[in-house]
Amino acid sequence: MPKLAVLLTDAFADWEAAPLMAFARAYLGVETVTASPGGTPVTSMGGLRVTPDMALDDLVPERFDGLAIIGGMIWETENAPDIGPAVRAFRRMDRAVGGICAGTLAIARTGILRGITHTGNSLAFLAQSEHYHGHSSYLDVPFAVRDGHIVTASGMAPLSFAREMLAALGVMTPEASEHFAHFAEEHCPAAYRKAS
Repeated sequence: MPKLAVLLTDAFADWEAAPLMAFARAYLGVETVTASPGGTPVTSMGGLRVTPDMALDDLVPERFDGLAIIGGMIWETENAPDIGPAVRAFRRMDRAVGGICAGTLAIARTGILRGITHTGNSLAFLAQSEHYHGHSSYLDVPFAVRDGHIVTASGMAPLSFAREMLAALGVMTPEASEHFAHFAEEHCPAAYRKAS
C-alpha cells in the first residue's frame, strides 16, 4: 500500500489537505500519515484540530512514497520550519514531493524548483525566497502542475493538486479521474447558468 506523508502546520489551509487525503485514503487505498513540526497538535484556519501521527524530523523517504506540504500562514513568516533536509531527501530518492499555496514557497526555499516546471500563488510570491531560481520554469496557470515527481499548485487549486499528487504517486485510476472531473464541474460557468 502506498504511503503519503502530509505536512501540516498551525493555521494550515484545511481545504488544501482535505481533497488529497480523502481521495488518497477512501478511493485509492493510500495510507495517509500527518506530520507537524515537533509532532505537536495543530489547528487549521477553519478550526479543525489535528493530532499528527509524527514529527517533521521523523519524515524519511525510505518510509514514504510521497510528501505533501500544505499551505498555511507560517510559511510566510520567519517562524517557518526548515523542511529543506526532508524535501531534498525525498527528491534524492525520486519520491513524490508536492506543495500547495504557501507550501510552494516552502519548497522554493529548498532550491529544488530549478529546472522544474512549476506554479504557485504567483511568481512574485515564490521570488520572496533568495533560494528560488525557477523564474524561467514558472507557469502562471490556475491548476496544479506536475513535472515528474514534483507537484505545485496555487491555493485555489486543491482538486488538481490532489489529482496530480496521486498521479505522481502512481495510484490514479480511470474511476478516480472521473470523480475529479465531476468535482471540477462546479467551476464550469455553464453549470451555474443551467442551475439558475
